[in-house]
Amino acid sequence: MKEDNNENHIKKISTKEYEKELVRLQIELVKLQEWIKNTGLKVVVIFEGRDAAGKGGTIKRITEKLNPRICRIVALPKPTEKERSQWYFQRYVSHLPASGEMVLLDRSWYNRPVVERVMDFCTDEEYWEFLRSCPNYERMLIRSGIILIKYWFSVNDKEQEKRFRSRLTDPTKRWKFSDVDLRSYSKWEEYSKAKDEMFSYTDTKQSPWFVVNADDKKRARLNVISHLLSMIPYEYIEPEQIELPERQKRMGYVRPPMSEQTFVPEVF
Repeated sequence: MKEDNNENHIKKISTKEYEKELVRLQIELVKLQEWIKNTGLKVVVIFEGRDAAGKGGTIKRITEKLNPRICRIVALPKPTEKERSQWYFQRYVSHLPASGEMVLLDRSWYNRPVVERVMDFCTDEEYWEFLRSCPNYERMLIRSGIILIKYWFSVNDKEQEKRFRSRLTDPTKRWKFSDVDLRSYSKWEEYSKAKDEMFSYTDTKQSPWFVVNADDKKRARLNVISHLLSMIPYEYIEPEQIELPERQKRMGYVRPPMSEQTFVPEVF
């Protein structure tokens, strides 16, 4: 099993090739966005997987050129005391898409069978209730008209360690490293077991998991975007032709002196 330290030796994609393909795929994502908006589709895309497997970077490349009013990222913090007393799925329901929206879940209700299970943040009863309820919950979402797509990012242990060490030494990434990351690092096998057991209940024909080989971040991003585009049939909608109107003629308005305004210092 690759996730249990079977390294992938595929040659890494060059930066030039990566950037060329990324631009092409991002143009297609804009087309998909307009199709979702105009046809009233409701799309939920779940991003789960190992810590430091590249979920966040992939989400950023998907949303980089899109309208945040149509494509929203949902990354919930740990639940409050009130939320812990609610039906488990309740805190996610309010973030589901309306007509013409796509929601990307950076971690999701699958926190329970993996992170919470391994870290003992939930009881055995809560865990097994989730595994029984989740397939029915997802079937209900799909019956309601939601397109549900689930990605699991898989990375080998050596690559994960490399990325963790990078987070510890890079001041721009240090914030990504949490106490949970530190604890999860020593629980590699327990995470593997939790993931496998979760798959056995939730990898269904109606709502399958799509596993992403994420040892190479660039390839993973391109592969996920390409796959996402293939999962939602869409057509190109020709944008409305817009002509800029003539500017209003000056009517004698005199602007106040620029010296009265406070400007940002031009350091560069």
